[in-house]
Amino acid sequence: MSMMWTVKVVGLGVVALSLSLELLGWLFCRRQPERTLHEVLFFPSKVACVEHIFTPASTHPCLCSLPHGVETSFSRFLRHLLSATSSLDLCVFAFSHMALSRAVLTLHSRGVAVRVIADKDYAAITGSQIGVLRKAGICVRCDVGSVCMHHKFAVVDGRLLITGSLNWTLTAVQSNMENVLVTEETELVQPFIKEFHRLWEFNDPARYLHSSDQKT
Repeated sequence: MSMMWTVKVVGLGVVALSLSLELLGWLFCRRQPERTLHEVLFFPSKVACVEHIFTPASTHPCLCSLPHGVETSFSRFLRHLLSATSSLDLCVFAFSHMALSRAVLTLHSRGVAVRVIADKDYAAITGSQIGVLRKAGICVRCDVGSVCMHHKFAVVDGRLLITGSLNWTLTAVQSNMENVLVTEETELVQPFIKEFHRLWEFNDPARYLHSSDQKT
């Protein structure tokens, strides 16, 4: 009996120790803050096919002549942009890159709330995608002041900032030395959210109606 009792006690002790270790592990994981995303991308980017990013579930391989299955600065940029699930606030000087336009239109079709602030002069040039976005029903406002709107940043879901020197053009992506910072650091994201809101309100066309046109 004493031997059986000893075995039971040892068994219970092992179980208790195992449960204690599991509890400590769970508490340790709970106390560890989630890792904040930070990534720096440099351009020009290698040229590679990005079709798989737009159609990841497709069973038909892309037959274009570009390299496939290659991760590049541009593909990383696209992935971050397409991670939006609720909102995308975009403030960009030059926007003519077709794949980036496709990404924004894709988000819009998914029900993501997209707002765009663009430079009024660049928006009017041949090749600009701003008109395409407007025709698709995306809310676009152009700067109405005399100061050049030269920003290049996007805020994804109010949590992720994408900013840097990169204009959203093919030349910038493939030919220029550019940089992009991607971060979830709240202290960096929040000022850009506030700046976007300020510019959005400042460039509201309703603020610039002639007094004779305003309803009393």
